[in-house]
Amino acid sequence: MKQKIPSVLAFGMTVVLVAACSMELQPKKASGNKEMIRILKSVKNDSFHSKNIFCPEARLPYLDSLLADPNSTTGETRHSQYQKAIALLELGREEEAIRILERLTKDNTPYLTPGIRKTLAVAYLRQGERSNCIANHAAESCILPIQGLGIHQDQDGSRKAIGLYQDMLKTDPDNLEARWLLNVAYMTLGEYPQHVPAKFLLPDMQGDTTVQINAFQDIAGDLKLDVRNMAGGSIADDFNNDGYLDLITSGWGLADQMHFFVNNANGTFNDVTDKSGLKDITGGLNLMQADYDNDGNKDVLVLRGAWKRDFGKEPNSLLKNNGDGTFTDVTTSSGLLSFHPTQTATWNDFNNDGWIDLFIGNETVIVGNNEQHPCELYINNQDGTFREVARQAHCDVLNYVKGVASGDYDNDGWKDIFVSTMDGERKLLKNRGLQQKEIVFENVTKAAGLAAETGNTFPTWFWDYDNDGWLDIFACDYTFEKSLAYYAAAEKLNIAAGNPEKMLLYRNNHDGTFTNIANEVGLNKNVFAMGSNFGDIDNDGFLDMYLGSGNPLYQSLVPNKMFQNIGGKTFADVTASARVGHLQKGHGVSFADMDNDGDQDIYIEMGGAYVGDSYQNSFFLNPGQKDNNRWIDLTLEGTTSNRTAIGTRVKVTFKEKGIVRSVYRDVNSGGSFGASPLRREIGVGQAEMIDQIEIRWHGSGKVQVFSHIKPNQFLKITEGSDEIESVHLNAIQWVLPDRLCYPMVSKAKKN
Repeated sequence: MKQKIPSVLAFGMTVVLVAACSMELQPKKASGNKEMIRILKSVKNDSFHSKNIFCPEARLPYLDSLLADPNSTTGETRHSQYQKAIALLELGREEEAIRILERLTKDNTPYLTPGIRKTLAVAYLRQGERSNCIANHAAESCILPIQGLGIHQDQDGSRKAIGLYQDMLKTDPDNLEARWLLNVAYMTLGEYPQHVPAKFLLPDMQGDTTVQINAFQDIAGDLKLDVRNMAGGSIADDFNNDGYLDLITSGWGLADQMHFFVNNANGTFNDVTDKSGLKDITGGLNLMQADYDNDGNKDVLVLRGAWKRDFGKEPNSLLKNNGDGTFTDVTTSSGLLSFHPTQTATWNDFNNDGWIDLFIGNETVIVGNNEQHPCELYINNQDGTFREVARQAHCDVLNYVKGVASGDYDNDGWKDIFVSTMDGERKLLKNRGLQQKEIVFENVTKAAGLAAETGNTFPTWFWDYDNDGWLDIFACDYTFEKSLAYYAAAEKLNIAAGNPEKMLLYRNNHDGTFTNIANEVGLNKNVFAMGSNFGDIDNDGFLDMYLGSGNPLYQSLVPNKMFQNIGGKTFADVTASARVGHLQKGHGVSFADMDNDGDQDIYIEMGGAYVGDSYQNSFFLNPGQKDNNRWIDLTLEGTTSNRTAIGTRVKVTFKEKGIVRSVYRDVNSGGSFGASPLRREIGVGQAEMIDQIEIRWHGSGKVQVFSHIKPNQFLKITEGSDEIESVHLNAIQWVLPDRLCYPMVSKAKKN
């Protein structure tokens, strides 16, 4: 080997007709962006409805009309006032909501009073968050345990909330939700645990610090990456092919614009959203990247409509990267235009033809007479278009699908699909290969041992957590029968909360079956994850994970969680020592070595389901971990296989302290909610030399082996070439206020 060194039916029909009529008035070459913008505006107008639970903007005028009705009874008026206060709270108008709620508490309406007091306490907490964590945002804001700059300067909101929660607990000491939020409120004032009444104190709110790692630092505000919007997606990847990782984000509201930040390679980012054509492409609860047309530029898929049910029949968007810093919406011309609620999909080459296909998991409420939204499978026609074949391929799953992932779990060369749902079941679809020119999937859930357990799950992925060469499956419980604050308090007090499952880690038994070993490896805590992803925070070669927690309820104020993989044997909760236990809602997560220093940083899209629950995103900088492990960074380019090598498997073999080890990685963007770079950032522990890198190209089946590679390098490998290209990338020193640089010494230079 040479080493070269250089360089919805009626609804849908209405939207389509509106778009078609509008298009007739435009020149034939009208951009796809204009068409999608028109469609999104039409969908937004149709979703402005008082029955849309995620549209307080529409509920507010409806409630005002009820309050103006002279025939309303006193009880009806008070109920409408209460509902108005909730709508105002969802809109972020806490002061107005508080005035209404305070008046209502004085009326002492028996059937309303408990709910009013509970909502008022939450409103006080939100008031405190807005005046401290949002208006005067600091890097430590809302990070559990709350300390330093996270302590509230304006204490009024938390003080008033404490008074209400103590009153609630005096009459109802088993109110675990109130107890959790009371302890959080005291912490915002710097008074936990010493000032919390003993009978209400929750132990260990500071978090588990049994296993220590070096603390991450949120520098999003310093780099102007702290976009504030509702829940959304994130992608960290190189979109302009200069080798440096950029960021694209979205927000799920149809008024939320995307953001495109280009890495300037000098410690700063440039917001090029306007120039890129993405400013008016709004909405999107999740984002994923892939080079669908094999032109060498990474394109973006925007996923929309999740959770909104009848109001979620929103189109997804396929945004073609033009290679000049701009994107064009090609959803309609590519054949991907449909109207289903979703936020999850997976790109892979399912038929092994060298072109990326797309499986989309849609949400069908299977109880009752609801409209059906089957999952979709789009096969790439190799000409910029796709054909939808889910029914023929036997993968038109009808479930309330929240997460999908693809990988070759049985090592037969065909990519399989795992489906995570809110219907109490999960499904494993085995790819049986081509049958009469199209691929066919078989539901092997029961045979694989995955049908025994029931319970709702959300994020999921395939990964080889123990580096044995066989893909395992992770899925995470998600429930909202009660607020997450209730479950968080119950866990601290060791009270059984009736939650069916927590985390699921299905270990691959190498025979087509799996065994859930979550309890055995320490994954037995409540996390209620939404946006989540995995990576290797300490370069030991074992995959760790960061889970964004939450649900739409404001009182579900629980921390996001980080778990460190200890040698493929156990997982340790390192949230507290890593300083990443953010209390705000966590959505799209990206693990990426943004500064080219060899260790992975984390970008997370924050914010909830309402305008009033929007929050600044975080960029957690990895300071480097104590073992100073080594790494290798591989960019793979397919020639016969798909260009970005999605689905290709990498095996890195080396000796560490005299023991031969192998690390296995598949090329993908990570979990089912949030996207990491397609380049492989692989930790190799204390290896002084990498003995072998094996590339098993997906699609072509070719295997290439490279020997005797020094670690701590950025390399590019092209399918079919026996040369490795050494890529020079500068280790970036971020330009941060009041600090000369960070990190002060890059890992690239240490070794």
